Amino acid sequence: MRSALRVMTAIMSREALRFLTQRDRFLAALVRPLIWLLVFAAGFRAALGLSITPPYQTYITYEIYILPGLVAMIQLFNAMQSALSLVHDREMGSMRLLLTAPMPRWWLLLCKLMAGVLVSILQACSFLVIAWAFGVRLPPLGYLAVLPALVVSGLMLGAVGLFLASTIRQLENFAAVMNFVIFPVFFLSTALYPLWRMAESSRILRDICAWNPFTHAVELIRFALYLRLNLESLGWVALTFMLFLGLALWGFDPARGIMARKGR
Repeated sequence: MRSALRVMTAIMSREALRFLTQRDRFLAALVRPLIWLLVFAAGFRAALGLSITPPYQTYITYEIYILPGLVAMIQLFNAMQSALSLVHDREMGSMRLLLTAPMPRWWLLLCKLMAGVLVSILQACSFLVIAWAFGVRLPPLGYLAVLPALVVSGLMLGAVGLFLASTIRQLENFAAVMNFVIFPVFFLSTALYPLWRMAESSRILRDICAWNPFTHAVELIRFALYLRLNLESLGWVALTFMLFLGLALWGFDPARGIMARKGR
């Protein structure tokens, strides 16, 4: 047990230090959602004419409504970035050295996943602080209550990225996959508009949004910020996490998974 915890601490510390030393990555992680929050929110609010009463049953501004979606977007981009670094490490050989360590392979991959979650929480908390400075404020206790939701949603999105990393062999192919995953997942969710708005446009698109696991990650964060627990979203996120984590472990298994076919 002590060795396992030492391995997790070492991997998480390495990823945190890598993130803190990459200032461009840190700034990019904050600038992207801030542009959506401060610039695009005005246009979306005017175009959609939103008057939103989500779970808290009081009128809120559109900036406050999309804030949880932007926090989830930070985690989504970070999950893809972590998967990209996994592909890079595999090409450079460092990932192979890690997986040959005298520890169970599933534990090593779980440590990598937890390291990515730690980085995404650091990014999300920094964004919430900046949004608060710009006047987009939520209940004070919500900033504490949202931490478990960030862990759960980060694990789910990280597991998706881990699975993608197990299926992609070359680094240059990952950019196209990132765009193919990120934009449909983000726009076909409740990150920018509620489901009833989508239903007014298309019933099919509304159902796609409702089945989208990213929608439930957003709603889990949104409810948590207002000291509420969305059990349905929690169940969807947990189920998706277990599914993609299982697929990722299978994909990284050199005897049975995708890595074995690539070796042949």
